[in-house]
Amino acid sequence: MRFWRDGLWQHEDFRRLWAGQTVSVFGSLTTRLALPFTAVIFLDAPGWQVALLTSVDVLAGISVGLVAGVWVDRLRRRPIMIAADLARAAAIGSVPLAALFGALHMPQLYAVAFASGVLTTFFDVAYQSYLPTLVRNDELVEGNSKLAASASVAEAGAFGSAGWLAQLLTAPGAMAIDAATFLVSAYSIFRIEAAEPPSRPLEERESVRTEVVEGLRAIVHDPLQVPMVLSWMCMSLASGMIGGVIILFVTRDLGFSPGAQGLIYAVGGVTSLGGALGADLCRRRLGAGGAMILGLTLGGVGVLIMAGAPTIIWLAAVLLVAQQIISDPGWTVYDINLVSLRQAITPDRVMGRVNSAVRFSGLVATLTGSLATAVLVSTLGPRASLVAGGGAALLGAATLLLSPVRTADAETVVEPTETLTHTRIAEVADEV
Repeated sequence: MRFWRDGLWQHEDFRRLWAGQTVSVFGSLTTRLALPFTAVIFLDAPGWQVALLTSVDVLAGISVGLVAGVWVDRLRRRPIMIAADLARAAAIGSVPLAALFGALHMPQLYAVAFASGVLTTFFDVAYQSYLPTLVRNDELVEGNSKLAASASVAEAGAFGSAGWLAQLLTAPGAMAIDAATFLVSAYSIFRIEAAEPPSRPLEERESVRTEVVEGLRAIVHDPLQVPMVLSWMCMSLASGMIGGVIILFVTRDLGFSPGAQGLIYAVGGVTSLGGALGADLCRRRLGAGGAMILGLTLGGVGVLIMAGAPTIIWLAAVLLVAQQIISDPGWTVYDINLVSLRQAITPDRVMGRVNSAVRFSGLVATLTGSLATAVLVSTLGPRASLVAGGGAALLGAATLLLSPVRTADAETVVEPTETLTHTRIAEVADEV
């Protein structure tokens, strides 16, 4: 298949970034599944504590969200990613160690979730800001598609293995393997050879507040950025409502074992791969805006289907798999086109701050969804939270449909003079 052989696969540093990002995604997704399983199965935590565990992770990202962008724009981005990976390995590795000595309790899981959330924020903001320094603007959709495709394979592997690892090795045992993946990611990114622009001199830096405001201004004054951020907040609200309850719903209401859940969630990895492979085709047929609208619509419809799953085990399995087939490729098509369009229209000097501001807004929405889930679960049950999550995704699609993003396309709005490729970076470094 040409997708796997041509284009950026010939770019050695891109392959190293790809390897590191893919392994990091594998580790992050394993944590996402193994941490709640540790709470639900190993510690027998009640539903509100499981929802709170998800909220802690999100709250951590919010606490450093805007500041992370400032430092990503001030410093070299590759060392930030390496440091974040090493620190995540240490934090995640503390869980199986504590379980081994019988000292694992919910407060430690909260602490690990918080630390992981902070570090993942720095990694993700740095990674999204780093990619445009390695590739040209007209290669962004290809680069993000390839990264998303491999991330989908990692998702299938992570969810397919994490459930069984949690069942066979216990959930803390699965997290030991998770910690090792971050070490592999750090090594892969360490091997990237392309030069980065030098860190900004101290005398050229403004206050953190001033630089944060500059990044926010870059969003507010752009007619495309605003509806894109609003749609991302709707998507994140849906994620908070769904992620905070799905394991509880499928485990306790529908009666699926961790291993069976892992197999079902792995289907989403395969279908997400299909979404990644088709993201550029969707963009060429519908434009970046149209592809995002389609993606969010599919995501919302799939979640509503899952919310209707009955307690009849075989029928529930069919509907859960149907959700993975419908929603997951939709989320992927939306995300690839959203990130590529944002990278194309954002000047490099504020790239980190814009990415962090978008991430911050999404995390606020995710936290809101998680907290709403805690209320909905205790009053109306988990199905109500899933229905609300599906509706939030559809609201995001409607927001884009009624905005200028509807007709936007990444290739027609590129600002090439603002993006530094790795060749230009080397020239800048030599001049300095």
